[in-house]
Amino acid sequence: MPFSHGGQLNPWKAAGAASAAPATLTQPKPTTTADAAAGKVTIITGGATGLGRTIAMEFGRAGAKVAFCWYEMDGREVEANALLTETTLTASGIDVYAARCDVRDRKQVDRFVADVVERFGTVNYLINNAGIAHDGALWRLTPAVWDAVMDTNVTGAFNCLAACAAIFREQHSGKVVNVSAHQAQRPGFGVSSYAASKAALEGLTRAAAVDFGPSNVNVNAVAPGFIHTERLDLLPRDLIERTRKRAVLGRLAEPEDIAKVIAFLCSEAARHITGQTIVVDGGLSLE
Repeated sequence: MPFSHGGQLNPWKAAGAASAAPATLTQPKPTTTADAAAGKVTIITGGATGLGRTIAMEFGRAGAKVAFCWYEMDGREVEANALLTETTLTASGIDVYAARCDVRDRKQVDRFVADVVERFGTVNYLINNAGIAHDGALWRLTPAVWDAVMDTNVTGAFNCLAACAAIFREQHSGKVVNVSAHQAQRPGFGVSSYAASKAALEGLTRAAAVDFGPSNVNVNAVAPGFIHTERLDLLPRDLIERTRKRAVLGRLAEPEDIAKVIAFLCSEAARHITGQTIVVDGGLSLE
């Protein structure tokens, strides 16, 4: 089971008995709720395929209610995959809501979040996973391609944050994880729009953490390297092999490797982490 840790710390469980706290401690200690995610409502953008699907399964198996959105893209058959993901979650006994939503459109995002609240009552976790890439040398990128990447990867995350802001502030709690990429800090050739968008997303993460901090809302990011998803098959095999060899651990990530870090950041164990980007690339960025 994904949330059985063989005696290791379960990210959904708060820390156990702590040592005596100083007399001046005024903030409450983490709770000891056995399953912190149980019954919590999780929004995952881009949840129909790849990493998004794995994140949905990770939270669902922890007992969370899962709401994910998707948007059809050329050559991807996203709608069919969204139905498959929804069916798989439902068959696993997970309470799920799925809907088409273009995160670039604030009105659609507001409607999606409102529908989630109407169905589940609130939002506890927001995972901004939706993202696209258009590789190519900078001088070959058209303004339309640049705008599409920035609007999806940055403005899309902003729209979702803004749509959930009133909910988080009113309930004085919430967890946000933005999915960045290791290219934000170590871009290769031909990824200028993608790298710029992810660097901006990390800046948004830090700024949002400051704004939401007084409302007891944690905002963090994860920056994966290459992940074994269906999109990886679109890359040249020699590039994938070179990347694997460059990673200190000698392997590429499985989607579960990233999903579990996101789960940790949404758990009580990470209650004092905010405004941070956690790099999960197997040591690729150390090369």
